[in-house]
Amino acid sequence: MEIDRTDVVAEVTAAFVGYEQALVDGDADRICGFFWDSDRTVRFGIADHQYGLDAQRKWRAAQPPLPPGRWLVDTVVTAFGPDLAVVTTRFGYAATATGRQTQTWVRLPAGWRIVTAHVSEPAPG
Repeated sequence: MEIDRTDVVAEVTAAFVGYEQALVDGDADRICGFFWDSDRTVRFGIADHQYGLDAQRKWRAAQPPLPPGRWLVDTVVTAFGPDLAVVTTRFGYAATATGRQTQTWVRLPAGWRIVTAHVSEPAPG
């Protein structure tokens, strides 16, 4: 298996940047468009979880916008062959601790889509 094919890393990086922009813009429809349209899509948030894209659509529609000043650090895109990649990053806002975000991206007929995502914040301490 070829790890970190340059073309795959570039494609997934571009998709991830698009996802992040939709997140910062607060565009729930665009955000959900980056996810696999399946009842098997899973997203674990900081204090929430969704099983299936329909559940995520409902959750996103009810969420307030992100706080201003979102930043990312230590973003890593690792590709496994031509059709699978994992993106990990840490994020934060001006007044909050750094959170963690992991996404598994798969090349599907519709393009690169997130099939599972996990967002967390470390416990204060």
